[in-house]
Amino acid sequence: MQSAEQSPSRLIALDFVRGVAILGILLLNIVGFAWPEIVYVSPRAPTAPVSIADDWTWLAVFVLADGKFRGLFSLLFGASMLLFVERAEASGRDGAALQQRRLGWLALFGLAHFFLLWWGDILFLYAVCGFFALALRHLTPQRLAIAALTIYAIGAVTLGALTAGGAAPWLGWDDVGGGTAASIIADYGNDARAEIPATLAPWSDHVAHMLRDNWTDPLTTVAMTWFETIPLMLIGMALFKTGLFAGIWKAARLKRWAWRGIGGGLVLTLPLAWWLWREDFALPLTLFVWLGPAAAGRLASTLGYAAFAVVLARRWAGSALGGRLVACGRMAFSNYIATSLAMTFIFHGWGLGLFARIGRFELLAFVLLGWGLMLAWSRPWLARFRLGPLEWLWRSLTYGRIAPMRKPLAIESDSQ
Repeated sequence: MQSAEQSPSRLIALDFVRGVAILGILLLNIVGFAWPEIVYVSPRAPTAPVSIADDWTWLAVFVLADGKFRGLFSLLFGASMLLFVERAEASGRDGAALQQRRLGWLALFGLAHFFLLWWGDILFLYAVCGFFALALRHLTPQRLAIAALTIYAIGAVTLGALTAGGAAPWLGWDDVGGGTAASIIADYGNDARAEIPATLAPWSDHVAHMLRDNWTDPLTTVAMTWFETIPLMLIGMALFKTGLFAGIWKAARLKRWAWRGIGGGLVLTLPLAWWLWREDFALPLTLFVWLGPAAAGRLASTLGYAAFAVVLARRWAGSALGGRLVACGRMAFSNYIATSLAMTFIFHGWGLGLFARIGRFELLAFVLLGWGLMLAWSRPWLARFRLGPLEWLWRSLTYGRIAPMRKPLAIESDSQ
């Protein structure tokens, strides 16, 4: 039997699941490309488009996708870090040192992405969190899981407590701050209204705005989300060590995890969705739910989606669509940045300037467009080249030499 580090099925499964994740992330990010940041959180956020279709779109995304595909990507990042270290050490290199160099370059890519293209970058976050997760890679799967769940729970409770004050009127508490909820809405409204002209400005002005006014945002993102990102990376490492992506898990076990995770996520999330709908998606309440109580459902769904995607990988990876998803996953870095280029061109001032003009429901058409483009170009590219363009650049910088690019002899995954 092949070892974990030799198993090609594990590589195909990782790439397939990553392909699913990179498509799913666009479903979440599209609102951030097309509207001020706070509009993603609530359909009643200041400047948000309001219609029945938009409300139902928000509810569907909240229940089925919000945080789940980003969580899946974080989980895969943790698994892929272990894969990279194993492969490097198997060839006689210092895997940890190479991975640290790799994360350093990823941080620089992330900062460039943030300042030059889009505020929603996750590459810098992943790089910083990756350094911490990497230090725990030697723990057993059980200890990785315990550490992850502990950090995750503490983070969710902390953020829930920090945002509960604004939601006091909906929680049956006295608004001790005297107008805290109203001030939250006003503050976010001012920020959202200022974001529209800044985003529609010429590219050079937008970059200057990001450098002048938002230069601390990458660190703020780390401070606000490390508690969720690091645990998911650790869970990804634990699942990697147990052979989830290596074909070791039996189909019955995978299906149990899938149904329990997805079912548990729905049980935990649907009541929250109903509560928010009943309260007309009040922004302070939605912030509280999003950052606090919804965390449990996100985690359950993420684990269920991971198992379900591995089931699909076993069945579909060899099909025409499955092969294209595998290719998308192998080129996840290139697809992620290409998506930012395409969507900022459509919505931002340096391109077509459609920012803050298209409703949440109508944005689904642009999601389908993005999916189609990623599925269309990834496989033909990899038919000619070993790596995606940014994967090749990242690999070359990591190893300090020009990586081979043309026509690999067999499909192999340069895991992200």
